[in-house]
Amino acid sequence: MNLAIHYRFDHTYLLYLLPVAGLLIHFLYQSVGKSSEKGNNLIMDEIHQPGGGVPKRMAPIVLFATVITHLFGGSAGREGTAVQIGGSIAQMFGKWFRLNQRDTGIVLTAGIAAGFGAVFGTPLTGAIFALEVLAIGKIKYDALLPCLIAGTVGDITVSAWKIHHTHYHIDAIPPMDQSFWLSQYIPFDLLLLGKIIIASIAFGLASFIFAEMAHRIKNVMVASVSKKWLIPVIGGCVIILLTFINGKPDYLSLGVDPEYQGAVTIQSAFHAGGSDPWSWLWKTVYTTVTLGTGFKGGEVTPLFYIGATLGNTLSDLMNAPVGLFAALGFIAVFSGATNTPLACTLMGIELFGGEYTLYYAVACFTAYFFSGHSGIYSAQRIEVPKIFDSYFSSDGSLSEAGKRREHFLKHHISRYRKMIKKK
Repeated sequence: MNLAIHYRFDHTYLLYLLPVAGLLIHFLYQSVGKSSEKGNNLIMDEIHQPGGGVPKRMAPIVLFATVITHLFGGSAGREGTAVQIGGSIAQMFGKWFRLNQRDTGIVLTAGIAAGFGAVFGTPLTGAIFALEVLAIGKIKYDALLPCLIAGTVGDITVSAWKIHHTHYHIDAIPPMDQSFWLSQYIPFDLLLLGKIIIASIAFGLASFIFAEMAHRIKNVMVASVSKKWLIPVIGGCVIILLTFINGKPDYLSLGVDPEYQGAVTIQSAFHAGGSDPWSWLWKTVYTTVTLGTGFKGGEVTPLFYIGATLGNTLSDLMNAPVGLFAALGFIAVFSGATNTPLACTLMGIELFGGEYTLYYAVACFTAYFFSGHSGIYSAQRIEVPKIFDSYFSSDGSLSEAGKRREHFLKHHISRYRKMIKKK
């Protein structure tokens, strides 16, 4: 992936071939990888209710498709690819050793942990993410030790190949105002905590927007375009057009390495002036169009980008520490989009250190709550609703919650139209 991304940096004309790349990916999945097209959702479905299994071909196909996506400038991530590789290999070993359904589910969960922990250099986060992402409000601990071992071994394996992960740093924040009478009793800044809560609500809403856009773009394209091979071609053309409109390539690909000096990246968002006010929205549009029209990769690194740049913008508006708010956005938007607040709190500790653990937890759990019953993984189960006795309490998965929400909106829009006509 890194080779592909930097090759495109040196050959910018490759962006104009993105529609052709989308066509190639489409026919690849239609010809040899059709059963793999559900990606991460297929793995989650197999853990919940075993069926046809996760095909061995998923690993090489998604790796090739992801590299092609990034080589030609598609805005996507990498964790989806790592998780699918981990799940595919885990299923293969499960069949080799003739594991029963329960043990196969544990091995598949461990495969998720290995892929996630290795790709970001966060083995503990990978283990908890694999357990937490399966169901909202419930963690099954039967796979805890296998996931911890898998995440750790995966991270060690990547390190053994001299692969270095991106390092992020939060600049020291000013000491809290000692003139406030409660400051001598409370070990944290109450005013800063209030700002973090407000910002975290915005992080949760950004998660909701991202998840809804990704699902709706895909559904609209499938429903309105009769020739399915045209969908990735349209998506590639839209990405090219968007790049012409904003005049810079900052929102293509991962957003980790800068294509030119002064480009907006995840790392630049940790410093004052390192992001444009609407960078988070641009990246949201780029990524949802890319993934919604059939390109492959993942959502997590773009979510990091969206969160970090939104945190940068909010820190300026709220007169708050830039590095801290970028870090909080980094993990909180991811938390809201995947409904994994505990794993994301641990990610904050693993990536940024434990000094601001309380702030990480407040940001991640607040964003989780305000993202509602939405998320990037439609196969995620709703075991315990975020709001008891809510409209969505009877839904079994995020897919069902999305359908109910769409029906709810259509019903009320129709009712309002009738009221307007009567008037």
